[in-house]
Amino acid sequence: MGRKPVNRISRTAALGLVTLISAAGLTACAANSADDASGDGEGGKTIALLLPETKTTRYEAFDKPLFEAKVKELCDDCTVNYLNADQDASKQQQQAQSAITDGASVLVLDPVDGKSAEGIVKSSQSSDVPVVAYDRFITGADYYISFNNERVGELQGEALVDATGDSGDILMLNGAPTDPNAAQFKQGAHNVIDESKLTVVAEYDNPDWSPDNAQQFTSSQLNNIDPDDLAGVYAANDGQAGGVFAALKAAGVSEYPPITGQDAELAGIQRIIAGEQYMTVYKPIKTEAEQAAQLAVDLLNGETPSDTTDFQDVPSYILDPIAVMQDNVKDTVVKDEFYTVDQICTDQYADACASAGLS
Repeated sequence: MGRKPVNRISRTAALGLVTLISAAGLTACAANSADDASGDGEGGKTIALLLPETKTTRYEAFDKPLFEAKVKELCDDCTVNYLNADQDASKQQQQAQSAITDGASVLVLDPVDGKSAEGIVKSSQSSDVPVVAYDRFITGADYYISFNNERVGELQGEALVDATGDSGDILMLNGAPTDPNAAQFKQGAHNVIDESKLTVVAEYDNPDWSPDNAQQFTSSQLNNIDPDDLAGVYAANDGQAGGVFAALKAAGVSEYPPITGQDAELAGIQRIIAGEQYMTVYKPIKTEAEQAAQLAVDLLNGETPSDTTDFQDVPSYILDPIAVMQDNVKDTVVKDEFYTVDQICTDQYADACASAGLS
């Protein structure tokens, strides 16, 4: 990777302009980062990792530890200040301000709300702290790392069309309107579904990606739709797919219609093995997290990459998603050591794993 030096400006004066946050905000930040921010940021060796929520299991289980491990490998004396916003955009703004005040030289930010995160970007850049938009796009960020999110939706839509035989009524459960990726997933899915013979009888934008909301929405729709007449369900991620499955199970459904998903959560993979969910979209998080860590360390060291592509005027790394169904679990998430067979094939799923050739 070719790199060129970056001129860095002292942040002392700019940091003095950062607004002090309330004691309650400081307490919330400390609670999230106490175990991770072991350094004091002196010498400009602190990278702040700000993730949006914990309801999606990938963040705590994969993104955080993979990012931290790669930073440690690349930079022995670097500190990762980890902060999670718990789906609260205001809290994330406070956390970003606190991270800069505490000496972060780079922010790696996965925003709760892409629009409000533009303010974080401007404030950070005024303090000479570059921002890497992680997984979700932020206008004006210095860099962006994610997957081809419209393609994610297309993979989901294509799988649903194939599984239904391109006929029948479906439900659509999209992601949070504040999540910039959710609009891309939705657009990609509609690119396929709108050209098919499937009929969307009800569509829902889940305000916080909540599985509980997904279950409630699906249950309410089953009051108007005979479950046996439901050809399939577009669920934008595995958490919502789990909510959909719970609603169908509670309604006494024995043969489940195809349900899509995303993130290759362990529970989602297990449902796929058991025939309770049709597919998920696997996004190799290790590649994404390690690329973000490499970029953050490069920026901290005054270097910048020359191998990015352009996405909405932001230098970017755009990675490819992969559709996962029962017949390629072994060749995707198991092969990449995302999960082991033992993790997937617990006692509850032993028979299903044997039938799927996974045990």
